[in-house]
This record gives sequence, structure tokens and C-alpha cells, in this order.
Amino acid sequence: MNILIKNTTIVDKRSKFNNSNVDILIIDGIITEIKKNLILDKHNSKIKVIDIKNCHVSPGWFDFHVNFCDPGFENRDTIENGINSSVKGGFTGVQIMPNTEPNIDNKSIIEYINNKSSDSIVDIFASANITKKANGEDLVEIHDILKSGCKSFTDDKKSISNSKVLNLSLEYAKDLNTLIIHHPSDKELINHGVVNEGALSTKLGLKGIPNISEFLTTYRDIEINNYSKGKIHLSYISTSESVKLIRKQKKSENNITCDVSIYNTFLDESKVDNFDTRYKLVPPLRTKKDIKEIIKGLNDSTIDIITSDHTPVDLENKKIEFDYADSGIIGLESFFGLLVKNLGEHIDLETLIEKISINPKQILKIDCPEIKVGEKANLTLFDPSIEWVFKETDIKSMSKNTPFVSEILKGKPLAIYNNSKFKIC
Repeated sequence: MNILIKNTTIVDKRSKFNNSNVDILIIDGIITEIKKNLILDKHNSKIKVIDIKNCHVSPGWFDFHVNFCDPGFENRDTIENGINSSVKGGFTGVQIMPNTEPNIDNKSIIEYINNKSSDSIVDIFASANITKKANGEDLVEIHDILKSGCKSFTDDKKSISNSKVLNLSLEYAKDLNTLIIHHPSDKELINHGVVNEGALSTKLGLKGIPNISEFLTTYRDIEINNYSKGKIHLSYISTSESVKLIRKQKKSENNITCDVSIYNTFLDESKVDNFDTRYKLVPPLRTKKDIKEIIKGLNDSTIDIITSDHTPVDLENKKIEFDYADSGIIGLESFFGLLVKNLGEHIDLETLIEKISINPKQILKIDCPEIKVGEKANLTLFDPSIEWVFKETDIKSMSKNTPFVSEILKGKPLAIYNNSKFKIC
């Protein structure tokens, strides 16, 4: 589709048009003109004109961690629904975590996902497991899997306790120019914990997850990565101690990146004070002190990415006793509204866009076109200031596990353009 975007403000730190209000003409998927007051001639009657109040445009958003549950858990969600959720949330690309059945530990499953998402406006990348069936011991055939288009390897929230295995995976990844994503978490120290360890966990009588379980593994991962001379990405950072460790490492070596779930940027452990399983997450909600350090880490580039950690869960596995309830929140559709509402006063818009668009693609070595003439158009249109009520009808996932229905959000995706396709969010 050919479109003309009128009166839009560009948000792209790399673009010479950054913060400029201009018109953008896109022909056959390529940005052909950027200037003020673009006028179409009579030969351009087939071009769709987009003129929306307070429209902003950025490089297309990319979610680094999503779960689409397909194959194996289609009762929770499907790839088709996941794509619809992505469009609603303003994302032109996502990376699927290998929490499927069978596991994404061979190229056939990636090919299955690729086939089901082909010709989509949303670019889908499946991350493969590091170890077979995420057992933490037996490495997958990394070289073979890479042929399917895989960009990264992770066992997601199943941390690899075997240091030898992690080191070997980093060495292979270095030689093959791919990325190892690892969640630092010591399962022995967690010991079946379900909430942040502290006064609140004691009060509730729930087993706590100590900060040290993340801190120690973060330290180990950094040192193993230094030893292997590889490059590691640490996921779901949630504690102030981990942020400080990563900041120190980044000052000495440019061999580490990391991300944080949006919920750990503004929600603290008090949300589970009444045993509300909607807020049961991995990692758990931590303290206000941890949140403060995370925000500092986002501002000083210690933390590279903010992710939705979109995790569909059927309600019957949420509305049960806290110890036994599944963890996770669906997050694609509400992501940007929560982001601006809760972080907009602490982090400037350009930086937020960088964390959800440019950085994740660059870390995965995925093409991230700049907003300039001659580049492929991969764009998200949005209004950063509009307030709106998040409703259940906004949810495109089969699962409805979110505590944010009826909440007033700030900032909303309007439309996306990618792969020569245009869709309203």
C-alpha cells in the first residue's frame, strides 16, 4: 500500500528529521519523500492519505519477549491471535520465546512458526532453546537451527545452572555470530518461592524469592561471559544489585546487554498484599528501591530494552491459590499506554522509543531502517499524550489475564506500516 502520512512528528534519534513535523510519502514500501506540506499530483490518486491529530511516527516497535503458545498450548493463544495482539499494541516485530510443546529446539518448529506467520505485517522471529527440551544440560544443534532464520537462543526463564553448558553455548554463539539470552536466577536459592522475599512475604506466609538468587547468577553470567570472550544478553533484570553489577561491567567491557519487563519498572511487591494472583510474575515484583535503580539504569543506558513479557494464561490457572497459580500477564495491547503513563515523567520519549524499537533490533542484528528517504518503511504511528480507557474489547489474545482492564492509560498506538502493508491499531 502507498500512503502519505501528513503532519507527523518524527521520533528517531538517528534521523536528521528527529522532532520535526513533516509529511512522509511511502511508495511500494519505501520512503520516497520527507518534507513539509507535501502535495500529491493528480497521478497519485491511489495514495492513501493519513492525517491524524497529534500523530507521531517512530521506527516500528519490536517486543523482545512474547509468548504465543503455539504449538502446544493453543488453548491459551495462537500465532494468529498473537499477530493481532501485536498489531493492536503497535508492534511491527516480535520475538517468540521457546515456551512451546514441543520445544523450539530444532529447526522444524521454527519453520512451522515461520510458515504460520509468513506474509504478515508483523515480523515474527522465534528464539530457539539453548538446551534440548530446556533441560539445562544438552546443547541444541545451534549451527543447524541458525539456517532456519533464528536470531537467538534462550531457555527463557529456565536458568541454566550448569556453568560449563552456559560457557560452551557462549563460545558456539561467538563463533556463529548469534546471541545467547539468559535469565539470571538460581533455582536452588529460589527454592519454590513465589513472591519477593521480605517483610511482606513473611506477613503473607508465602515463600520468598531472595534478591541474591538473581544477583549471584548475574555475577556468574558476567564472569563466564568474560572468560568465553563472548557476548551475552541478560533478561528480566529486577533487582537494584543486578543493575549496579551490569552498569559496572558495561563501563569496562562492551560485551553485555540486558532487558527489563515493563511491570518491574513501576509495580512493586505491595500489589500482591491481598494475594492477587494477577500480579504473580517471574521475576516477582520487587521493592520501590529496586524500581528506582531500574529507572536510573534505563536513563543511563545500563538497561537496553523494555519488554512486555506477553504471557497468555487461561483464567482457571490464575484464579486459584497463590502458590499454585501460573505466572504472567498479557501485555502487548496495553504496553505503550502503561509505558508512557508510568515512565513518561522519568524517561524522555526518545529514550523510551529507543528501548522498544531501535535497541532490540540492533541487539538481534535485525534490520532497523532509519526514517529517511530511500529506506524501507517500518513504522509505528502513535499519539504519546492521549488518555484512553483500556477495555476487554482491546484484548486480541484468547487469554484475558491482565489487571489493567478499565484503567486509564496514556499514549496510544494508532497504526503500523511494514512489509508494504498498513493497519490501524
